[in-house]
Amino acid sequence: MALNSFLAALTVVALAQGASLGQDERLRYDNYSVYKVQFETQEQRSLLGKFVEDRDNFRIWHEANDELHLMISPGALSEFNSEIQMTNVSAKLFISNVQELIDSEEDANLRASRDGSFGWKKYNMLAEIYAWLDEILANYPAVTESFVLGQSYEGRTIRGIKISYKSNNPGVFIESNIHAREWITSATATWLINEFLTSTDELVRNLAESHDWYIVPVLNVDGFVYTHEKDRMWRKTRQPSNISSCIGVDPNRNYDSHWMENDGASSDPCAEDYGGPKPFSEPEIQAMADFVSSNRDKINVLLAFHSYSQLLLSPYGHTNEEFPPNYDDLMAVAKAYSAAVESLPYGTVYRYGTSADILYPASGATIEWAYNEQEVEITYTIEFRDTGRYGFILPPVHIIPNAEEALIGIVALLDKCKELGYLKLKSAQ
Repeated sequence: MALNSFLAALTVVALAQGASLGQDERLRYDNYSVYKVQFETQEQRSLLGKFVEDRDNFRIWHEANDELHLMISPGALSEFNSEIQMTNVSAKLFISNVQELIDSEEDANLRASRDGSFGWKKYNMLAEIYAWLDEILANYPAVTESFVLGQSYEGRTIRGIKISYKSNNPGVFIESNIHAREWITSATATWLINEFLTSTDELVRNLAESHDWYIVPVLNVDGFVYTHEKDRMWRKTRQPSNISSCIGVDPNRNYDSHWMENDGASSDPCAEDYGGPKPFSEPEIQAMADFVSSNRDKINVLLAFHSYSQLLLSPYGHTNEEFPPNYDDLMAVAKAYSAAVESLPYGTVYRYGTSADILYPASGATIEWAYNEQEVEITYTIEFRDTGRYGFILPPVHIIPNAEEALIGIVALLDKCKELGYLKLKSAQ
């Protein structure tokens, strides 16, 4: 790309984000704040909706059926406060300066990087994750196998690792970092890989050796790199639009399963939840779908790692007017995960339910497609820590505690799946 074109594109992104460019050409969020806004009526929610239309100044971080978490530019605070009073809803300040959290996170990453080793006291970049995967594959050749989903829009390889200790195991697929800014997901996925291969704990050994694991640490590779190099708050893919200057698609709204139904995604290319011009428009999602569909007879459970909110979400996402046939089982499995996590000394509480029921309609998502189109009967979106104190910018000190919670939760989840008969082999492995 020519220099002038590059600078023009970067300017468009900066305007779309409503943030400023610093000397290092990274978008900055100085004095951007995040509020939790609670509402009681649909009329109040509709009035709040006009904030979201002003994407230069307002961004949704989290949405549920009774609250929004909104990131607000410093220039829009007075408008926000006035509207809150008129709408008669409550607003609580969560984060006073988003950039301070980003700076603290970066400082922690730099301190942990001084010895040059890979670890979980920092958030690792894509190149570091891939180099570490190569080491893992070299050190454990008997039980690990590399696989490639495909190539991203910008030409990056989307990699995964299979861990299998013996034949005739049920399969568990873990998708991570489909949303670029959710760094805790790939950190947790890599920590789990390491535990499955190195832990001497009997519980972990049984978990690791009794299942075949298919783990993709970073699915949205282009967006993930962009969050490290340009904009920490980027969510979508990086493919340009043919009808807008806005870039990217929400990859978790791009699957061909009830795509764009019931307001489950936006048709606006500038929206954070833009479903794309058509299903599977994003090469990353087409690659993921091709791999899962070609291995569907080996996959009993699919888990999609996300952040934040501490939720376990099952199908359906496209409607809250009906529930999946095995709804009771899905809730029993989710309850097992939640109870196991809460039993740890951290006392972290996870709520659970269908995506549409406890959050909002979300069509074209990974778990919807796997459940509806690929007959994977146990699928969940797991929204990791926290509930808003740090949001997407969860400090690195939370990585290992969050990963420990995921581990014990998955143990309980799979135990309940086995009890309910969901881990029977679907075909010869």
